[in-house]
Amino acid sequence: MTVTAVSGLIDAISYLGLGHVFTANMTGNVVVIGFAVAGAPGFSVVGSLVSLAAFLTGAMVAGRLEKVMHAHTSVSFLRRVLGIEALLLAVSAAVAFTTGHAVHALIALTALAMGLRNATVRRLAVPDVTTTVLTLTLTALASDSTWAGGTNPRMGRRLASVLAMLAGALGGALLVRHTGLGWPLLLSALGTAVAALVLPRLSSSG
Repeated sequence: MTVTAVSGLIDAISYLGLGHVFTANMTGNVVVIGFAVAGAPGFSVVGSLVSLAAFLTGAMVAGRLEKVMHAHTSVSFLRRVLGIEALLLAVSAAVAFTTGHAVHALIALTALAMGLRNATVRRLAVPDVTTTVLTLTLTALASDSTWAGGTNPRMGRRLASVLAMLAGALGGALLVRHTGLGWPLLLSALGTAVAALVLPRLSSSG
């Protein structure tokens, strides 16, 4: 849930502060590319392509790391990847604080971090916890609800994912509007680092 909230933060940073580009949600980013190619104002083809390329690079790196490290989709591997993500986000925060708006560098760094994480979370395959998109989670909430004749399986987890993303996006939007990009990026790095540090305790406690 912590890294899901970080995703909300990252998309608030990228969409509001980096020229209407998504760096965590690639569905939105592909749609934005379509808008930009169609000539809709306020959207950047270059920025969106940089984001998509960096995200895919991060996903490929995660897949290669898993094979090189002989990981078996373990929590310990996720902890390592989250550590790398936190480092990339910390570098992004440093870039934002020192250079102002190095837009393409910030897009590349944050999208690379999100690609690494997404590939790893996908391999772990925790039901209803994708950490970056909510479409299937919201669909499951409705289609498995008692109103639809279902039994509401994992309703708490699904609602927590939605609320975590909402909280991250809300907090990120407020920070971007009132403080710029550096502080929300630093908060994203700290949140990811905390998640990485907590994981071993959760796994050891069963």
